[in-house]
Amino acid sequence: MSANGSPSGQQPTATYDSPFLKACRREPVPHTPVWFMRQAGRSLPEYRKVREGIPMLESCMRPELVTEITLQPVRRHNVDAAIYFSDIVVPLKAIGVDLDIKPGVGPVVERPIRTRADLAQLRDLTPEDVSYVTEAIGLLTRELGTTPLIGFAGAPFTLASYLVEGGPSRTYENAKAMMYGDPALWADLLDRLADITAAFLKVQIEAGASAVQLFDSWAGALAPVDYRGSVLPASRKVFEAVAAYGVPRIHFGVGTGELLGLMGEAGADVVGVDWRVPLDEAARRVGPGKALQGNLDPTVLFAPREAVAARAREVLDTAAGLEGHVFNLGHGVLPSTDPDALTRLVEYVHTETGR
Repeated sequence: MSANGSPSGQQPTATYDSPFLKACRREPVPHTPVWFMRQAGRSLPEYRKVREGIPMLESCMRPELVTEITLQPVRRHNVDAAIYFSDIVVPLKAIGVDLDIKPGVGPVVERPIRTRADLAQLRDLTPEDVSYVTEAIGLLTRELGTTPLIGFAGAPFTLASYLVEGGPSRTYENAKAMMYGDPALWADLLDRLADITAAFLKVQIEAGASAVQLFDSWAGALAPVDYRGSVLPASRKVFEAVAAYGVPRIHFGVGTGELLGLMGEAGADVVGVDWRVPLDEAARRVGPGKALQGNLDPTVLFAPREAVAARAREVLDTAAGLEGHVFNLGHGVLPSTDPDALTRLVEYVHTETGR
């Protein structure tokens, strides 16, 4: 069983009563919990130091390095949860897809998937393929103690967009052309990616992750009708595959204001909200029975500290009536963010919401 779950007949684990997991379960909390997407990363000088000269994908495969990087923001910022340091393309690399993360570009796929024959690149993921993940999470959970560890994976649509386009895209013309023009191939591609993603999340949960987040980073490029028919089934399959573990499941995308209700339907316990939709309105769109996560604009952190506090206060005010709220940014920490601004923000949220 997972680090979070407290199934019948078993004792609660060390992280079970943490503010983060309580908020995910929509239970009363001693303070609003805080963590940040990309909190372990380029904004921290200590991160840049330990990563120096090490390619991104290689750094994801070194358990001791992953452990150090994951712990850095917990030590510095006093956040309420750690997020496992990795990349959404790691499971694809692990099953043999020829790809690399090019500095300044992002994931680049050598042989994009454009035909049914290309699906042969996508075999099943086994725990042995990512044994370094199991080792790293074992190291991390021993270090973290009562602080939960969030595992994560890329959602099928976002992974498919990279695989079909061959790299990052602003328009997703090849991916959408397949979705519209060959819906059977598209459905088979996303279904296969759902199996790979679910297997990757299971490895993380079984190793000790207390919660998981599915990043559908590029889902905001879709109209609701296309999301419902062509994407939601695969995301739902992922969430259903890990439901029995009892860990909170978080679903996040960028620019997904029009999709919030559908993203909730996919099966997450917590729906992440970017900064474009106020949390009270997001709650109306998502509907009851879900906690929300978010949603300060990451660029606010470049403003004077008084402005950061004022904007954070607005987020907290709009979250006041929610069933459960995890404070986060509306997207990842930008690389040039002052780390001290993040530390002050955590302290502010903790102080303002202390009960």
